[in-house]
Amino acid sequence: MFSKILIANRGEIALRIHRAAKEMGIQTVAVHSTADASAMHVRLADESVCVGPPPASQSYLNQPAIVSACEITGAEAIHPGYGFLSENAGFAQIVEEHGITFIGPSAEHISLMGDKIRAKETMRALGVPCVPGSEGGVETDEEAVKIADEIGYPVLVKAASGGGGRGMKVAPTAEALPHALREARAEALAAFGDATVYLEKYLSRPRHIEVQVFGDGRGQAVHLGERDCSLQRRHQKVLEEAPSPVIDTETRARIGGVCAKAVAEMGYRGAGTIEFLFEDGEFYFIEMNTRLQVEHPVTETIFSIDLVREQIRVAAGLPMSFAQAELSPRGHAIECRINAERLPDFAPSPGRVAAYHPPGGLGVRMDSALYDGYVIPPYYDSLIGKLIVHGADREDCMMRLHRALHELIIDGVDTTQELFFQLLENPEIRAGTYDIHWLERWIGEHYGQL
Repeated sequence: MFSKILIANRGEIALRIHRAAKEMGIQTVAVHSTADASAMHVRLADESVCVGPPPASQSYLNQPAIVSACEITGAEAIHPGYGFLSENAGFAQIVEEHGITFIGPSAEHISLMGDKIRAKETMRALGVPCVPGSEGGVETDEEAVKIADEIGYPVLVKAASGGGGRGMKVAPTAEALPHALREARAEALAAFGDATVYLEKYLSRPRHIEVQVFGDGRGQAVHLGERDCSLQRRHQKVLEEAPSPVIDTETRARIGGVCAKAVAEMGYRGAGTIEFLFEDGEFYFIEMNTRLQVEHPVTETIFSIDLVREQIRVAAGLPMSFAQAELSPRGHAIECRINAERLPDFAPSPGRVAAYHPPGGLGVRMDSALYDGYVIPPYYDSLIGKLIVHGADREDCMMRLHRALHELIIDGVDTTQELFFQLLENPEIRAGTYDIHWLERWIGEHYGQL
């Protein structure tokens, strides 16, 4: 086992990794920008190293500085968390070449799944169901029109190297397709340096279902059920729950088995998430995230396991501490992403936290790096906390979430906390009958915008 690891991230996920490491008797090194010098993960870590000024490109994405921080502190491994360098194959390769362990999958698997076209081809070959669409990138408008005519309109134009909704455009008709192609290519080139796009059938009312998988890198793998992440705004998840209210036990075992088998055959190491669109009882693969997800706590909660601890164990060469037969979900869990944003326009709201009081009690978990007097910097993502609740069933869970939201106090900055009170009162949310377009429709009706 490692004696010291470096955490190449910030905020709540850096604190989450620190806690898991300390419970394993491992020392931690926090890297930080000058803007995060007083951050909670920096305060609690055994050592800390400043890796640059506030802009992420000069600090949390500064690969030479992060590798150097590892070398000068003697850290044997790097945990990248999510975002930043977590899915950067080049960084994973550099880390390993310096004799440091990357706590995550191999650079080869990160690269493979980071290319959406290659990922789709690989998953199709491994027996994972995929959305109808182009076999690879489309180079000309004529080729795109031919494919779209075959699969039927509307179609979705997607960036091959994309993510987070960037480089993604819907073409409802053949006349609209050339414009969608131009916009998607331009956006993809600007965001990812790669203008390659491909086509998929646009599903009208799907759910966003993702399957948590975990492999030991030696051909053994398991699945840990699914999460329903259908409540999204601008392709960004807002609330996640597990298990999904529309997936039954038989369906869960079927798609989970397909995913675990695919991951095992790949020889995949560590945590990963295989994401699907689900409509009319059918699953359609969209991408695989080769990292820990923001919403991983809902899976941890219903399975009573620590995914970060398991990541560290497997990276150190130890076998997985559980087998598929030992994994059985219990109850229901929901996670709300609390962002420092002002309603109704969702504008960022950085600033000083005048008072912070996390909720507590049975079945309540608050993942946050906030504290009284902390100054939320304006340079990074607006996520400042994740409220996770667990109940015996979905109704019990929602009642507990309502209570916990009333206990949560974050004064001094605007947050999205009020949004969740409104959602919990909605009958469609209570019934679990929403799809991936539901939240944007609702926001448009209530706030007059997306």
